[in-house]
Amino acid sequence: MPRPPTPGEVRLYRACRGVAVGLSRLFFPGRVVGLENIPDTGPFILAPVHRSYLDWLLVARVTRRRLRYMAKAEIWKSKLVGRIIEALGAFPVNRSGADREALERCREVLAGGEPLVMFPEGTRRSGPVVEDLREGVAYLALRSRVPVVPVGIGGSERAMPRGSTFPKPSRISLVVGSPLEAPTDEAEDGGGGDGGSRSRARVSRRAMRELSDRIGAAIQQAYDEAERMQSGGSAH
Repeated sequence: MPRPPTPGEVRLYRACRGVAVGLSRLFFPGRVVGLENIPDTGPFILAPVHRSYLDWLLVARVTRRRLRYMAKAEIWKSKLVGRIIEALGAFPVNRSGADREALERCREVLAGGEPLVMFPEGTRRSGPVVEDLREGVAYLALRSRVPVVPVGIGGSERAMPRGSTFPKPSRISLVVGSPLEAPTDEAEDGGGGDGGSRSRARVSRRAMRELSDRIGAAIQQAYDEAERMQSGGSAH
């Protein structure tokens, strides 16, 4: 089991988040709706649409809880830099290793009771359609039995589209959708006693596909609402 954050790490995260969110609101003002859908306690997966390099920063607006992000392991070559970003919620993933290794690190974060940010599209996409989701988010939700919270981000692609070196100040809208609960009967206990049921749960391909489809539809709905807000519409 991973250790919980120290009080010093929590204070550092809150201070850095306050500065980062303050600057992002200055340059990218806009509404955030649906904050009541963010769990106050316990682990969950925050699943935003991904249209810009800004997205990882913008989603920090939705909760003051310490969010955990994946980062390439090369950053940890500098022990000081690695220590700082780890205190801020990042954890190393070896990109040359198997996806299984990265998913196991994510599972450990969730087992520690913390929120995890994952982009189900896997990489930045372009355009209004959310499609071709990777099944890692669904797999983790089923195996760890945690909810998935979809997030739509309107305007980030216009603020910093693919190929851009610097973002331009723009209005941004965020819509947080209702949490999607993973069906608990789809992850079978593979044994292991009290603490082993979650870590050894088997997940069927059918269950992953079905939950991934639900996640995609929920992100699409949140994204559409966020984009409507950009054009003067209202989120429902």
